[in-house]
Amino acid sequence: MKQTDKKKLVLALPKGRILKEVMPIVRRAGIEPEAAFDDPEARQLRFATNHAGLEIVRVRSFDVATFVAFGAADMGVAGSDVLMEFESPEVYAPLDLRVGLCRMSVAEPASLSATDDPTSWSHVRVATKYPEITKRHFAKRGVQAECIKLSGAMELAPILGVCPRIVDLVSTGATLKANGLVEVEVVTEISSRLAVNRAAWKTRADEVGGWIDSFTEALKNG
Repeated sequence: MKQTDKKKLVLALPKGRILKEVMPIVRRAGIEPEAAFDDPEARQLRFATNHAGLEIVRVRSFDVATFVAFGAADMGVAGSDVLMEFESPEVYAPLDLRVGLCRMSVAEPASLSATDDPTSWSHVRVATKYPEITKRHFAKRGVQAECIKLSGAMELAPILGVCPRIVDLVSTGATLKANGLVEVEVVTEISSRLAVNRAAWKTRADEVGGWIDSFTEALKNG
């Protein structure tokens, strides 16, 4: 089969803040998307690059792992939070890109924290976007976790009486503070990683491995 006849490799990139942080690494790895990629008026989600055998798709951060796991994307950039929550055997994450740095924490109202002792918990009720990570974290401590799935505005859950605690990503802690919440426990540190589809890694090892090497060099030269 000629090189031109091969299916193009697909790199899935997340929308939002992480995209801005990761694009300098992508470009240092030698990947330059078509002009529409940087056009805020463009509505397309699929983009050609300066490499005939590689294209980029831009998707929601939580969907990167899904696209990679099902082989729709051969590679992708996903937060370790997404990869841990999705936890697919079809996704391999060989490279920490050291962007999107934050932590996943348990938080509660400051008024509750003043008298609360997390080591005494046997059961917790929390609002979170990450029920699987949360359950596993508390299970290791022998704590039963009842998780209420929310997709955003997590800080409202304690304020409006949905539940007393949340598990969410924290960067500066400013949003927690503004809503009267404090961190009481760190679940895990978070960063964004280069993820690859295991089947693509096996069947197109030279190409996928080459891009892993390019991203590795891009990190060294950053």
